[in-house]
Amino acid sequence: MSISVGLIAMLAALQAAPAASAPPQDETRVSDIVVNGQPLDDLVGDFVAEISRPASRRGLARWRGELCVGVVNLPAAHAQAMVDRISDVAAGVGLEPGEPGCSPRVVIIATDDGAALATAMVNRRSASFNLRSHQTDAGSRALRDFQTSDHPVRWWHTSLPVDSETGRLAIRLPGQTGPDGQPSAPVINVFAASRLNSQIRDDLSRVVIVIDVTKLGDSDFQQLTDYVALVALAQIDADARTVGYDTIMNLFTGSGAPSGLTDWDLGYLQALYSTHPDRINPDALTRAVATDVARGIRANQAEP
Repeated sequence: MSISVGLIAMLAALQAAPAASAPPQDETRVSDIVVNGQPLDDLVGDFVAEISRPASRRGLARWRGELCVGVVNLPAAHAQAMVDRISDVAAGVGLEPGEPGCSPRVVIIATDDGAALATAMVNRRSASFNLRSHQTDAGSRALRDFQTSDHPVRWWHTSLPVDSETGRLAIRLPGQTGPDGQPSAPVINVFAASRLNSQIRDDLSRVVIVIDVTKLGDSDFQQLTDYVALVALAQIDADARTVGYDTIMNLFTGSGAPSGLTDWDLGYLQALYSTHPDRINPDALTRAVATDVARGIRANQAEP
């Protein structure tokens, strides 16, 4: 995929643009209460529920072990800076950055027509975007939105339920067969039965992120990179209504975006990657993440 002169010019302007300053906030935060009558725990719980979008009927997924990031169609310096920043954020939650030459599982592509590129990718490699299992992605409507929306940045997450003891796939995908060529389902050896916890966890397997450089507005490269880092590491809802929350997800809402990842964003990632992922009830996992985010924010507020 070639880089057009116009694309390079847009990226140069993006690199040089100053970070947008956030307008003064009407709310005043004191200790763990936001002065609009809503306690911090409730506010954070709403935030986590709003931005999270796991696969249908599954819990929040996350990466395991090494994370390899690839950036396509940006000048080399921009691409490397984006890879380095995302890798640093990933290392901060316990992941290992991929070695040079690794096979990327996070693929980031810049273009001057996001909808056209997303549609072409899905049409060309439909099996990579739709595994034909409701337990592996956000569903057919979300896939249509990935192709047709006018978002400056769009993304598609694929995750897989796996046996936490063996790391093997815990569901049968359509068309999957055994060594004899016949349809086969995975066998899970349960080591300890529980009404609250499951031996099955959800692992991210691939994320495709498309950046439409014609729609980036006044955002600068640091803001864009941190925005991409968040959606690369977590299953973020592209249609989340984040106005009123302190998050980089407000970058394109026109409500005054921060200069990069906020304490709320980093707290969300830290909680996601430290909370035990084996709860049977997906909502219980989301609530546990929200509790950890609120605890972290409260601790930060208490620091001198």
